[in-house]
Amino acid sequence: MTTTPAVGIEPADPSERGGTRVDGVDVVGALSPSRVGDFLNCPLLYRFRSIDRLPEPPSPAAVRGTVLHRVLEQLFDLPAAERTPERADRMVAPAWEELQAVEPAVAEMLPADGPEIAEWLASCHDTLAKYFDLEDPTRLEPAERELYVETLTDAKLLLRGVIDRVDVAPDGSIRVVDYKTGPSPLEMFEGKALFQLKFYALVLWRMRGVVPRMLQLVYLGNSEVLRYEPDEQDLLATERKVLAVWDAIRAATERRVFEARRGAGCRWCVHQAICPAYGGTPPPYPEPALRAASPAPQE
Repeated sequence: MTTTPAVGIEPADPSERGGTRVDGVDVVGALSPSRVGDFLNCPLLYRFRSIDRLPEPPSPAAVRGTVLHRVLEQLFDLPAAERTPERADRMVAPAWEELQAVEPAVAEMLPADGPEIAEWLASCHDTLAKYFDLEDPTRLEPAERELYVETLTDAKLLLRGVIDRVDVAPDGSIRVVDYKTGPSPLEMFEGKALFQLKFYALVLWRMRGVVPRMLQLVYLGNSEVLRYEPDEQDLLATERKVLAVWDAIRAATERRVFEARRGAGCRWCVHQAICPAYGGTPPPYPEPALRAASPAPQE
């Protein structure tokens, strides 16, 4: 039975909002860490998000992450002495209002007149407070925040993404920082969590000719920090993995076959009603059917 997918927000990778036009180059496509992760977790989910562009209802956890990322970005606009827990706490409500103005659908994720929204806002404040147990923002001066990066591989595949924070030491060494509002993963899943930062490090290396010295994942959910020092071999292996994923995406696109892959993420997937693994029927393959094989329009 075919069921109409939930109405919500079209899944937009942050990297799709940025970008510069690549002139004189026949770009075969574009990938970000999020889209690579979608395909590795479930090729059908990749199709739903990147080709069908099916809307997804906003989730409280994801929206909390968006709000807190905005607060942590704006926190460093303040003079160092004003980057206090109290000041950051007062920035939550304006960041939430700003997001609602940009994406009105997020206001419908919880009843406006019920206790749920108050509890959700309290969780935003509680999660943000943990940041100050992990870093002292008065002692930091990031070189970049919400930095859009992109590079073109020899295979003419555009790699792109948005980095939460880039720190540059006086000696020129680079630290790539990513905030996670959930808890840190089990040790067996750390490699998967680090892939996103290795992807960013690869792009920065190609752009600037310098391998970042440190990759840092800041987990606010349980107040932990995961650090990793990459080398060139790490980043070359990451590039090979990304290119292999792109080859698999192109093959699936040519066949118009994206398999449903059961996994832990299924419990949160909003597309179960149209997933063959759960007895559903996906919508007809869109025409033209090559949206996944070309980058989003870039200004």
